Amino acid sequence: MTGRSGRTGRQVLLVGHTGREEARVAVRGAAQRLTAAGVGVRVLPDEAPEPALPGVRPVGPDEDPAAGCELVVVFGGDGTLLRAAEIARGTRVPLLGVNLGHVGFLAEAEPDRIDDTVDRVVAQDYTVEERMTLDVTVTVDGAVVARNWAVNEASVEKASRERMLEVVVEVDGRPLSRWGCDGVVLATPTGSTAYAFSAGGPVVWPEVAALLMVPISAHALFARPLVVSPDSVLAVEVVPRTEGAGVLWCDGRRAADLPSGARIEARRGDQPVRLARLHAAPFTDRLVAKFDLPVMGWRGARRSGSDRPLH
Repeated sequence: MTGRSGRTGRQVLLVGHTGREEARVAVRGAAQRLTAAGVGVRVLPDEAPEPALPGVRPVGPDEDPAAGCELVVVFGGDGTLLRAAEIARGTRVPLLGVNLGHVGFLAEAEPDRIDDTVDRVVAQDYTVEERMTLDVTVTVDGAVVARNWAVNEASVEKASRERMLEVVVEVDGRPLSRWGCDGVVLATPTGSTAYAFSAGGPVVWPEVAALLMVPISAHALFARPLVVSPDSVLAVEVVPRTEGAGVLWCDGRRAADLPSGARIEARRGDQPVRLARLHAAPFTDRLVAKFDLPVMGWRGARRSGSDRPLH
């Protein structure tokens, strides 16, 4: 949905990659441009511009940073956007990524278009789409020991290089196979171009409702990536009485130890992540641009009469 400009009391939260000077400069420039347009700006306490800028307010220690904001604008790579998703979780505030990283698959804007991006934010000239998340539960002997969530993936990995992880995988309460492996990735379509992609999984278009299970270096005859219903429940059990222990990583950011016998369940999350979009380009074009795929010689535009650019 495209919003209207001119609303009073507007607030935008800016989040930047704290370790990059480029991000600090971008946050300061965006804050100046937003406040000049009458939009209030919030920043995290350790990301406040120095010297202080009028109209820019660091959030308080007991305050939900994104609550009441219309948008969270993120300056960095996908890791920074995933951190911002943690901050905005539960508020339904959309995230708009400005790519200052490498591939930046979740980002919508590039660094050379920051001024234009801020102007689009001021005009509320963007659309919002929802992306599926995962809710993850870890149990040991039937008792819940951890709950977590993920935008991209929950990965069950071996805890040490020396020992393989022995797991039994399950779909919808039925056992599927036993694998000796380095791990298993449980992913969303959004995460299909992240860790699951590196592990040999398929690329799934974001609008496809599905869950993915991708083994990592499995020693088994049947160890292929699986794409299942969005309503399915995926489970991985660390085989009891084996020597290998594991660790659960959610989006590569939040970890939990997995002792022998631990059971990990992943299902469609109750709270989707909302991403703001500035462009209506198909996902195919995003793949071509982000992975720099070779498409020279394609003649589809001539055949269809379309002159739409690929990037």
